[in-house]
Amino acid sequence: MEPQTLHTFMSAASPDLHQKRTVLNTGQAGSIEKVPDFTNNHSIASKSDSHDNPSPGDNPSPGDNPSPGEKIKKVIEIQHLRKGFGQAPILHDISLFLQENENLVVLGKSGTGKSVLIKCIVRLLTPDAGTINVLGKNVHELSDSDLAELRTKIGFLFQSGALYDSMNIKENLAFPLKRIRKNLSKKQIDEKIEITLQNVGLLDAMYKMPAQLSGGMRKRASLARTIVVDPMIMLYDEPTTGLDPITSYEISLLINTIKKDYKTSAIIITHDLSCARTTADRLIMLDKGSVHMGGSLEDFETSTDTLIQSFFTRHHKPATLDP
Repeated sequence: MEPQTLHTFMSAASPDLHQKRTVLNTGQAGSIEKVPDFTNNHSIASKSDSHDNPSPGDNPSPGDNPSPGEKIKKVIEIQHLRKGFGQAPILHDISLFLQENENLVVLGKSGTGKSVLIKCIVRLLTPDAGTINVLGKNVHELSDSDLAELRTKIGFLFQSGALYDSMNIKENLAFPLKRIRKNLSKKQIDEKIEITLQNVGLLDAMYKMPAQLSGGMRKRASLARTIVVDPMIMLYDEPTTGLDPITSYEISLLINTIKKDYKTSAIIITHDLSCARTTADRLIMLDKGSVHMGGSLEDFETSTDTLIQSFFTRHHKPATLDP
């Protein structure tokens, strides 16, 4: 796959998002600050109705449930998805949905098809059967141009981060902005990069190369590159893999911050239960390529199912940061 095509998923964004931020402390992971409003310069259009700015206090935290009778918008809906490689079936009749402004955690042991699932969502892989609707569009019926447009609304954080090694961190963030937000001036691009890096606690690393960063810093840089173009949907593929417990917790907090302040909906693929406990509004468990169970964190922690019990009892509680 060409770098430009791959980068579409890592740096995806909605071109019609209005860019306002609120302040939120995330410990060592940095704090979210206000981003300049470029709409008066006609460089970024107003938000769509589905991403209107909420009034103060309207942002739900992980675990919040909608009010009775409140209509829930499904931003992703998957029906009867099947995918295999050769004679080896991976996904068997998967059906699930992602609600607007929700963190959906997909748990499962290695090899259960978690990463295959999200690669099918952005058509990096083609399913053998089933339908995938993203923002009301059937992904596998889209033309190449329509698919490219849809992908600009999706941020994909790969396990490796997939930063460009030959570019410094600022250049890594500028690359998607120049491709997706072609009407931004150099000054606007520079300002947006600076604030985004500040949001993830990496402002001092702007001119460093990826090889000069620790694993946690590379993960933050990858997150910054993904959110710099304001995606509506985030797909996280094992976001805490290879990180120490404290850094993992910081990344988990940052995922919550992104959800609240960027108004994203997210699917978080993980086998890290600490990350799941910190980020999940709702969870599903995959086993042998099928949905084994779905529900709230409380549902999972009180389940008498043998698989669920074994998965939860062998994990520790999440790390915490000093106030």
